[in-house]
Amino acid sequence: MKVEGVIFDWAGTTVDFGCFAPVNVFVNIFKEAGIEVTMEEARAPMGLLKIDHIRAMLSMPRISALWEDKYERAFTEQDVERLYDKFESSLMASLSAYTDPIDEVVDTVEALRKNGVKIGSTTGYTSKMMDIVAPNAAEKGYCPDVYVTPDETNSVGRPYPYMIYRNMEKLKLSAAWKTVKVGDTVSDMKEGVNAGVWTVGIIVGSSEMGLSIDEFQALTEADQEAAIAKTAQTFRENGADFTIESMKELPPLIEKINSLISVGKRPC
Repeated sequence: MKVEGVIFDWAGTTVDFGCFAPVNVFVNIFKEAGIEVTMEEARAPMGLLKIDHIRAMLSMPRISALWEDKYERAFTEQDVERLYDKFESSLMASLSAYTDPIDEVVDTVEALRKNGVKIGSTTGYTSKMMDIVAPNAAEKGYCPDVYVTPDETNSVGRPYPYMIYRNMEKLKLSAAWKTVKVGDTVSDMKEGVNAGVWTVGIIVGSSEMGLSIDEFQALTEADQEAAIAKTAQTFRENGADFTIESMKELPPLIEKINSLISVGKRPC
């Protein structure tokens, strides 16, 4: 008995260090609507289906109040849809530039496959967005066996577990406790917990940390350690069984999980 499959997130986990493609667009579409949002506000719902992400941002007390001050009414579902239309068109125009695999991802996936582990993935991107992301990433060396978008689960994305279940079905994984989810956001952690799989938060390059590679490398060693510790704590508080700083730590962690499985341990 051992891990049969690993299900990765995309942006901020396997491609797009820091998960900047969607964040920059969220900030811009709100600015165009006359609302200045912070990067922290734009990142907070990261990992959700993108229209749900916009809805979550508009529901934040500060942003909601700014919206009411500007438009003299509460936001409506029509506002959500209008913002989403702008988000989608803007993201689609820039998405191909944010498809580089993060360091160690390609080698890690190859190592896992050599050990018989199947590779799945879930995402907050729609199928139309993944039509850009997946082939571009494949050209650069990263190609999971399957990916599942919220379009395949009736637009019910994270934190619900259905995309993970669909991965398990496609990959013919026999049990949730033989499956590992790796992601970089709070919603990834909740998705994994809700699915009953081993849940791993990846720290460096994550949306939760929110730093570009240059910003991270510019930090002092002490500040890097503090950022890593803060991100790891957030993941653990939201149900992560384990955290790793980078992908090179994943194969040894899978061996550790295999040892836990062999003595009857199950995900928390």
